[in-house]
Amino acid sequence: QVQLVESGGGLVQAGGSLRLSCAASGRTFNSYGMGWFRQAPGKEREFVSAITWSRGSTYSADSVKGRFTISKDNAKNTVYLQMNSLKPEDTAVYYCAASSGYYIYPNLRDNYDYWGQGTQVTVSS
Repeated sequence: QVQLVESGGGLVQAGGSLRLSCAASGRTFNSYGMGWFRQAPGKEREFVSAITWSRGSTYSADSVKGRFTISKDNAKNTVYLQMNSLKPEDTAVYYCAASSGYYIYPNLRDNYDYWGQGTQVTVSS
């Protein structure tokens, strides 16, 4: 079993920055990769960014490329999402997810076996 705990959400003005953290515990040695997803009110949960533990390969949605950066600290079993130049449309609950197996498409929710409880990000205009 893997437990994921997100932190770092909050209220920020447009153009501002936030850094989300996701601390993983439990059987993380079985985790292949980590992902960030978000869900705005009335919308489906969508892929934001992902990273693999071993190679550090990263993937990001087009909507956040150039603004969000995903990174990891293997020693701390923690993944980060640095969010810069935030826009009101980035407002959502952000979820961290862990995949226990290899995946080809990191943007697919079905590839992830464990999810955090989510952290709210609100960007005011």
